[in-house]
Amino acid sequence: MTQHEAVISTMESLGGVATLGQLYSEVFKIKECAWGTKTPTASIRRIVQLNKAIYKIKPGLYGLVSKKTDNESKGMIEETAKNKDSNEVASFGHTYYQGLLLIIGKLRKLDCWSPNQDKNKKFLNESLGSMRSLQTIPAFSYDHLVDRSSTVDVIWFNERKMPNSFFEVEHGTDMKNSLIKFNDLQDFYSRMVIVSAANRRKEFDSRLQSAAFQEIVAPKRVKFLSYEQLVNDYEYEVEKSASDFKL
Repeated sequence: MTQHEAVISTMESLGGVATLGQLYSEVFKIKECAWGTKTPTASIRRIVQLNKAIYKIKPGLYGLVSKKTDNESKGMIEETAKNKDSNEVASFGHTYYQGLLLIIGKLRKLDCWSPNQDKNKKFLNESLGSMRSLQTIPAFSYDHLVDRSSTVDVIWFNERKMPNSFFEVEHGTDMKNSLIKFNDLQDFYSRMVIVSAANRRKEFDSRLQSAAFQEIVAPKRVKFLSYEQLVNDYEYEVEKSASDFKL
């Protein structure tokens, strides 16, 4: 079996769509394929980018052309310049990046939470509710602060069940609302991260100029993470977890 065939076979077994991280984890299980390189993950990246049987849906997410109709019926719509602002693409994108954050958190041995109102939303073929390791949010503080934090898109908790990081995914909505939420949670020793498209960095910087947010700006509590950076972090964590593969 060729490397191209191995990648396509793996994508078929995953339902016609896969992240690069999933391919890194699964494709080397095919014993009939020899890679013969010290950088097999780089070969996988090249295959998904160049093989005409594969198309890009979002950063780090690829589908089989033969399954494109099925993928779209499940909400996994290829993002283009024309449809990037549509409700369907925005909704799928929001859930997709939430899912990546949940996976990274678990790979880092952290407990993960996403809001109850999102638990039935799908990350590929899996619900966010089944991906989070916590089905109830820890009672880490006063009720009103726990309730406030329970709507944050993704929270990572440490072994003491205290919030390690708060993440808000901003896919077309106003960042002000997320920054207000972070401002309300400023007394916790936690990272606060806005995840969004790289071209919204200026908007992020502009919003932080408001006097209302100086308490979370001065100590550099709030960070900006682009989608591309998030995908790179996800792929790095998955590749690291699969490092028992040997040529």
